[in-house]
Amino acid sequence: MRPPVLEMCGIRKSFPGVVALDGVDLSLQAGEVHVLLGENGAGKSTLMKILSGAYRKDAGDILMNGVPAGIQDPGDALAHGIRVIYQELSLIPHLSVAENIFLGAAPTTFGVLIDWRQLHDRAARLLSDLGMEIAPATPLHRLSLAQRQMVEIAKALATQAAVLVMDEPTSALTSREVDQLFALIGRLTARGVAIVYITHRLDEVYRIGHRVTVLRDGRHVTTRLLSDVTVAELVRLMANREVGEHFPRVRTTPGTELLRVEGVGRRPLLSDITFRLHAGEILGVGGLLGSGRTELARVLAGVDRPDTGRIHVDGEAVDFRTAADAIAHRIGLLPEDRKAQGFVGGFTIERNIALPHARQLAPYGFLPAQCEARLAAPLVKELHIKGTSTQPVRLLSGGNQQKVVLGKWLAGHARIFIFDEPTRGVDVGAKVEIYHLMNRLTAAGAGIIMISSELPELLGMSDRLIVMHRGRIRAEFTSADATEERVLTAALGLAS
Repeated sequence: MRPPVLEMCGIRKSFPGVVALDGVDLSLQAGEVHVLLGENGAGKSTLMKILSGAYRKDAGDILMNGVPAGIQDPGDALAHGIRVIYQELSLIPHLSVAENIFLGAAPTTFGVLIDWRQLHDRAARLLSDLGMEIAPATPLHRLSLAQRQMVEIAKALATQAAVLVMDEPTSALTSREVDQLFALIGRLTARGVAIVYITHRLDEVYRIGHRVTVLRDGRHVTTRLLSDVTVAELVRLMANREVGEHFPRVRTTPGTELLRVEGVGRRPLLSDITFRLHAGEILGVGGLLGSGRTELARVLAGVDRPDTGRIHVDGEAVDFRTAADAIAHRIGLLPEDRKAQGFVGGFTIERNIALPHARQLAPYGFLPAQCEARLAAPLVKELHIKGTSTQPVRLLSGGNQQKVVLGKWLAGHARIFIFDEPTRGVDVGAKVEIYHLMNRLTAAGAGIIMISSELPELLGMSDRLIVMHRGRIRAEFTSADATEERVLTAALGLAS
């Protein structure tokens, strides 16, 4: 038998105060989709960053086709045909699609000038292979998050890859785009490309995977054929516990009106948005990508100003000129793109949690010693954030970064929470933690607006549900009346 295309043996990696990987093994065969599972903080992303050369291992061996591979930096990984698509995109917004795809490897004339025609032609062929109709000259910042995700994939495939790592590649994709991606994965594996596929969506695992490796707390738990393991077993292996109730919503009687939105519109997408949110209630917001859900969240959080309509908080008409105005009215936003909008990666956990509350912590312009630590410490414990309070947030796993964003609004005693894709890129166990947190918030009298692309989540956690289509509310359902079929019909604009 040919040796595995990739072997990682006994990999160890530590950060200050945290053992991220403790003797982890992973092997990969040519033409295989090997699924890598584990809760947030289990070590998946750290292992892949070692493979990509972004981190250096403390101990262990990496072999390519049976030969030791001295991967010390990203250049070494690229030379071995290793390409990584990270969960958080690494693109430059003000460059074009084509420039992002071939950044650092653009075709040139006489080795001096960029050959723009060839650059655009090569980019167009790659995008066509992905089934995406995007003009190569389009500035990246004009694309949706889903389109940017596909550009990231095209960038990884711009040069020949022997091993391709995909970290949550479908987290921002529609079902049609997911089908296109899986078709592409099938073509790549048929050519012998080996793929490491990281996901928290267990329904995807069985669609494309061959084998699965589970990590827990930085250790290797098991490697199995997917045909030999059930979903329930995978959940138990990841969490070391049974997760029987995925949507543990504890419903309460709605209280007083917290938020009233009347005829709100913002060109070019939002039009005539009207609804109410009560204390103790989770209001779900469904709809396809581009339906206006995120634009609505930004208006309610004071990031964007509406062109028409009125917003009332606790019965009082408000005019949010900035996000600070919304924060002053105890409104907190958990944004869809947490890396770009939810936290400052170079700041510590405690500073990120304290950041929106600087005026309260330092009313005279001077920040008292240890005030950030005192504010953050109980929240780090309550939210089970894996990391020390003085650790930069960029070093945390995606799920723990999400918890930090939640923590900063809990620190400010927000009463209205806008959660835009709150469990995107979050594992099964951490999802349940977030759902229990939602229950605690509503039990304490908070109101939650939850925007989600996952229908089971919307149906399982919402008390009421509105569905958007092309910037308008197309339908509204109670939890008893909502079904997947009815919500999808409304999201497609087919509801009566």
